[in-house]
Amino acid sequence: VQLQASGGGSVQAGGSLRLSCANSGRTFRSYAVAWFRQAPGMDREFVAAIHRTGSGIYYADSVKGRFALSRDNARNTVYLQMNSLGPMDTAVYYCAADPSVISSSMRTQSAYRYWGQGTEVTVSS
Repeated sequence: VQLQASGGGSVQAGGSLRLSCANSGRTFRSYAVAWFRQAPGMDREFVAAIHRTGSGIYYADSVKGRFALSRDNARNTVYLQMNSLGPMDTAVYYCAADPSVISSSMRTQSAYRYWGQGTEVTVSS
């Protein structure tokens, strides 16, 4: 599994970005995929995750209603649509994947064995 995160950039508050997490290795179809982020000087935190079956999508309270996670199995890609961005969303965003994550661990970093390199998001006020 080789994850490639992309789509980061600089936007003004209220703007939108769409992050992509592509798997250049095996199919993504059977993997749970999550996004985490790490703001400067802060610990990495959970953002959103989608169950390997697609049956469950989980969001951090801080992004619920603003971010939307989707997956395109044909393209081996998971998307994180981020709307109504604010300065508090500034961070490096990482995607992670694993075929064995259970529902109760979807928000847990240690449940994911495969990680992308991160893509930086900067939101200015």
